[in-house]
Amino acid sequence: MDYALHILILMSIYSIFAISLNLELGYTGLYNFGHVAFFGIGAYTSALLSISGYPVMMSMAFAMTAAGAAGALLAVPALRLTGDYFGVATLVFAEMVRLFFLNERWLTKGPMGLPGIPRPSWMNEGVAGMPIYLLFCLVLTSAVFLLVRRLTTSPFGRALKVVREDEYVAQALGKSVFILKIKSVAVGSVLAGLAGALWAHYISYISPGDFTLNETILVLLCVVLGGRGTNWGPVLGVCMVVFFGEAVRFLPIPAGFGRFIAPLQGMAYGMVLVLMMLKRPEGLVPEYRR
Repeated sequence: MDYALHILILMSIYSIFAISLNLELGYTGLYNFGHVAFFGIGAYTSALLSISGYPVMMSMAFAMTAAGAAGALLAVPALRLTGDYFGVATLVFAEMVRLFFLNERWLTKGPMGLPGIPRPSWMNEGVAGMPIYLLFCLVLTSAVFLLVRRLTTSPFGRALKVVREDEYVAQALGKSVFILKIKSVAVGSVLAGLAGALWAHYISYISPGDFTLNETILVLLCVVLGGRGTNWGPVLGVCMVVFFGEAVRFLPIPAGFGRFIAPLQGMAYGMVLVLMMLKRPEGLVPEYRR
């Protein structure tokens, strides 16, 4: 039962993370390979503030603000690049953020990480608090889902799709492509910061190793498998990736071969990705096109 609660909490947190990336990748066509940086900024900001004595909810609000500000600051110079160059710039930014977490020991304790991150005061400690934390995560995930659906069905969301399909058409319609992209990255970063803060307060320990390129690949996989440019796609993608990843743990692997679980998870992700690309290249939930 506790393990099932753990899996559901992971699915809920990663759903927010995947929805935030889908707003940039699926709706705006921005290949942000450094999205994990905002996940990490949210996690570290909320962890540091709460450890310093600030209330958890206030710390999470500051974390979302910090991640959104970082996203907007990155977007201004990076969006002047096009295509692959933008993806490379975001990838470099993510590595810079990770190295900051790793080297600034006076603030982040470097590779030692930050232990003892508190949970909300209204939540019980340990396993007893998991059902309440799951409910908290589900409420936030539902709120994020409804918010993004509202955004993507509004004129703002339709303008993002026009930018994705053809920037020149958007300009001809009088839209500022640059501003629309900045707004998309900023909103996506705020939501990624929220996911990072939830992760930090749930795990109660974070380190620079939690925010590597592997996390970016994982959430990218969730969006692509689920269906880019759809509301339900990233959520279903997260459920599928987490299910297959955790199912590997129950394979009848002999004792002493536990070190092969992580490589098997990678192989399972790879097999699922290849099969999905062959059978359903548009993902589990294809985007509706008129």
